[in-house]
Amino acid sequence: MTMLARFLKALNSEAGPWAIAWAFVLGMIMGLTPLISLHNLIILFLALSLRINFAGFLLAFLFFSGLAYLFDPIADYIGESLLQAEALAPLWYSLYEMPVARLFQFNHTITLGSLVFALLISPLWLYASYYLVVNYRTRVKAWFVKLKIVQGLKGSKFYGIYQRVDGFRRGTSL
Repeated sequence: MTMLARFLKALNSEAGPWAIAWAFVLGMIMGLTPLISLHNLIILFLALSLRINFAGFLLAFLFFSGLAYLFDPIADYIGESLLQAEALAPLWYSLYEMPVARLFQFNHTITLGSLVFALLISPLWLYASYYLVVNYRTRVKAWFVKLKIVQGLKGSKFYGIYQRVDGFRRGTSL
């Protein structure tokens, strides 16, 4: 609940839409690829070191982790096609001979295929995320606040958590 409240707070704050969109992209890449891999450690490092919304990153990671099983057949096909391509055979042999490159596990079809698939759809997801954040802020937010159910939720525990997150971000205590 707290993570969702932080994410909603970021959507409603003055945080840049590109920062939220990049958080979605990094979360998508990490969610679509197998968790225990070196490239995900790099993605996590980027998520922690760049000025992105970390709650958005975590929500995108969780969402795409659930969807990853649906994309595994596509990832397996892409990975197998790339690994069996005659033109790329010298590249795979040279990468497999390097100990550091072996840590990336590019000889595994789903790891390679899911990373390539995630990188291919990243630009589309980046611009779609940006568009969604901007449209949420300009259109949906004003309409959403007027709903009766939202006015009822303002008295709930969730709204209390949302307000506490706002207080901590501004440096005020309860």
